[in-house]
Amino acid sequence: MQLQERNELENNHLINVENLPTFSMTEPTSTSMRLRKPVLRKGDTGDAVEELQKLLRYWEYYYDPIDGIFSEYVEWAVKAFQHRVYLEEDGIVGPLTWKSLYSGAPPVPPIPVLSRGSTGKYVRMVQRTLSLHGYYSFDIDGIFGAITEAAVTTFQTDMALVPDGVVGPRTWHALSKLYH
Repeated sequence: MQLQERNELENNHLINVENLPTFSMTEPTSTSMRLRKPVLRKGDTGDAVEELQKLLRYWEYYYDPIDGIFSEYVEWAVKAFQHRVYLEEDGIVGPLTWKSLYSGAPPVPPIPVLSRGSTGKYVRMVQRTLSLHGYYSFDIDGIFGAITEAAVTTFQTDMALVPDGVVGPRTWHALSKLYH
């Protein structure tokens, strides 16, 4: 299956949480789903850690037994997952990491929507990811100008996304599936 075909299948929706192993969530509120999850870190134990291990296994970051122990290997898996979804790689599972574990995508916000005129570390992240995959071959300078916009548009076209040159939730999601 070609990358574009696979991405069409994977990117046309976020992961439906009903397809995941059994997890507890509060009732959805208005337009977004609120998760009430504890902050987890190395050394923690219990049902919430088991849930974390199942989610990490679902996303193919954890292969050890589901034992409810937040070990060094679980911490490593959390950091790897956080890297994939452009979060701070601290190994601590807080609200943003939980949200991303359920959706499979970077949390927007706080991951910003980027467009021409945007600057900073998130623009550098996009430029670096696009550069690694042959879409961008210029300075990784953190400035979202015409060249970055063209690279994003080409990437979006290849991924069967709306080619608007804006890095919004679907584009972040597609970027997060690439090695970076």
